[in-house]
Formats: sequence, C-alpha cells, structure tokens
Amino acid sequence: MSGPRFGSTIFALATPFGRGAVAVVRLSGPGAGNALSSLCGREPPEPRRAVVRKLRSADGEVVDEALVLWMPGPGSFTGEDSAELHLHGGRAVVAAVSDLLVRAGLRLAEPGEFTRRAFENGRLDLTQAEAIADLVEAESGGQRRQALAQLGGALSKRYEAWREALLDALALLEAEIDFPDEDVPGSVAAAALPVLQRVMSELELAATDLHGERVREGFRVAIVGAPNVGKSSVLNALAGRDAAIVTAIAGTTRDVVEIPMSLAGQTLVLADTAGLRVTDDLIEAEGVRRAHAWSSDADLRIGVLDLTRPDTLTNVSGLLKAGDIIVLNKADLVPAEVAPACPPELTVVRAAAARPQIEALRDALTDWLDGCAGSQEFPATTRARHRTLLQEAAAHLKRSLQDLSIGAELAAEDVRLTIRALERITGRSDPEAVLDRVFANFCIGK
Repeated sequence: MSGPRFGSTIFALATPFGRGAVAVVRLSGPGAGNALSSLCGREPPEPRRAVVRKLRSADGEVVDEALVLWMPGPGSFTGEDSAELHLHGGRAVVAAVSDLLVRAGLRLAEPGEFTRRAFENGRLDLTQAEAIADLVEAESGGQRRQALAQLGGALSKRYEAWREALLDALALLEAEIDFPDEDVPGSVAAAALPVLQRVMSELELAATDLHGERVREGFRVAIVGAPNVGKSSVLNALAGRDAAIVTAIAGTTRDVVEIPMSLAGQTLVLADTAGLRVTDDLIEAEGVRRAHAWSSDADLRIGVLDLTRPDTLTNVSGLLKAGDIIVLNKADLVPAEVAPACPPELTVVRAAAARPQIEALRDALTDWLDGCAGSQEFPATTRARHRTLLQEAAAHLKRSLQDLSIGAELAAEDVRLTIRALERITGRSDPEAVLDRVFANFCIGK
C-alpha cells in the first residue's frame, strides 16, 4: 500500500467473514454519504444516531433491513465521512451489499487502511495505530491493558516529553551558536547539560527494557533438565493438555516444543526442550544445542529434577540464573524430607507432574509474573521498531554529550538527530515505506 488514495471511498467487512448474527460493514471517504443515500433511498440519518433502514438495490429490491450509523468527518475515526451498516450476518446479505457498494463506486479497503487514514488525518499517531492492532490481537489481560494504555497515548506522551525537553536544550545550544559574543554570565550551552543527561539516562533505560515486548509477544519460559526427568509431563500439566509426547524412553523430545498459555493475566510461551546430556547421536545433539540456545534467551528457566535421581541437578546447574525455578519432580515417589541441596537464589518447588500435582509450580510462576509487573515502570516500549529507534536516539544523544566539550555546533546537530529518531517512533517523519510495512500487518476492516 503506497499511501491511502484519499480521493477514493473505501469499504470493508469489519466482522469475521462467515455466517453470524450480525455483520458490520464500514465505509469511509468523500463518497460515503452518497453511497449511504443510494442504499437507503434518502438522506443520511442524524450523525451518530443508530437508525433502522431498508437497503435497496437500484431497481428497488430490498436487500436487507439494517442498523445504519452516519459519522461525518472530521469527527469520525478516520477523520473522513464514514458510515457503518450493521447487517444480518448471512453471507448472501454481505455479498449483495458489497456488490451494491462497488456499483456505487466504492472499492474494497486494503489491510489497515481505515487506521492509516486516521493516522494520515492526524486522528492517531503511529504508536496509537499500532496499539489498535495489538488490541485486536490481545489474548490476555496484560496485553489488553498495555494496548489500551498505548492507544490512550501513554507512549506518545512519554516520547513527546523527551522531544520537548530536547527542543528546549537545542534552543540553548542554538543561542550559544548564534550569539557567541553576547555578554552573558557563564555558558548558555552549559544549562542544556542536565537536560541532556536526564533524557540520556531515560532513553538508555527504555532502549534496553524488553518488558513491553514480552507482554505483547509472551514471556519466554524454558523447561530444561536431563533426559526423562519429566519435562514434557511438566509442560503438559501446565498447559492442561497433551501438548508434548511423553514416554519412558530417554531422549523422546529432540526439538523445542513451544506452547502459548495464559497465566495471571499474562501470556507465556512455554518451551519443552531436549534432555541435556552428551550424546553421539547427531539429531539429539542438535536438539541439545537448541535447548541451550532457547533457554539462554528465555526470560525464565524451569529446571526439572527427578527426585529418584538426585544427580540430575548437575545437568541444569550451568544454565539456571538467579530467580529461576527448580522443580523437584516425582515428589510423590520419595519421602518429603528427601531433597538435593539447591542454590539459595533459586525458587524450589515440589511437584508430581505425572499425577498431575503442579499447583506449587503454578503459584511460583504467578509470583514471578507478579514480580515482573510490579517492577515495571509503564508505559513500556512494546515493539522492536521502537527499541531500535530508541537505541539510535540514545547513540546520537551520547555523542552530543561528548561533543559539548568541543563546541555547541556539533552537539546541536546530534540533538537534532535524536529528535528525528523520536519523531519516527510516533510517525512524525516516517518514510512511506516504513508506514507501508506497519499497516500491512493489520487486518482488513481496521
């Protein structure tokens, strides 16, 4: 999509295709009012008031009796004249109305075109537009809350506050450049230093914080351990279904099995991994390599031990980090006092995954998620695109601080580049190609 064709009027089905009780068709563009009049046989209804109208073809045949909403611009979602038709949800009804709209000169909207028109007309910035896509895809309470906060402008306000502070600092630097011979006490540019340092600190923190992306994509949790200690049984017990094959044969799991699940209002991506051991089997060895790679990048590792084989602790000791969880599996087969000596920085729970008795592990995972949420300062950066641009902005600002010792001219230029990087996050200065990629991921009707 190379930019919306604003001279055209678009329409799209905004509800899932197929049979349903109601199907909503959205219209937007300069011809929306005329199209609505041709369907209803009269002028559009009072703005933002739902009315029932018979929709007719050019020869007067009634196609459907629908609920009609008229929303003239600029006070609509897209900023253009817009309408909604709440039809009966049969496929034949939707097809007939779509055919009438095409005959009236409208065209089918491209993916994300309604939201893109809202962006182009200043109704949303780019982070808010992305939040709409996230809200449509939200599967957990955490994802929903984060998307709603972003749609409400939480991220925009954060980036704009940095931009405003940098503009103030840039004004001081420009004053130093333009009036070098003025008789003023001290250096005007020196007054910009604390502002630049504060924004620099906040940019670096935001650029390295992955929490928002994890809420959006799912926290990555790796289940690791020696072969046949019950890793797949732990995964199945947590997922509540037989997602991974469980056998008594060591080395059954040879690849990473990823399962999404919701817990405590957040999305987790659980990964069952190959049993960790030295092996001459090339396929199993590749599985072990992937297990190490996946778990090293995970947000949390669950090390599974077999209490009937205490030596299995050595298989995971090199992978686990402070705050990770140790599951003492098969606890139903040994006395309660039997337990290996585990490092104190790990959370230890007893379980019998094959039964399944996994409540203690669920509680430990919930506590870990609550700790992640409690330590997070919102609004959080939610996409790799944001993080990349924040890293770019931080690099420019770091260089500007170094340039201050040389002269205000170089420092001012780097502050300008920092501001431009921030503006690209919200879409103030994004090139057309970037916008095309962002909106191409939207569904049709949004």
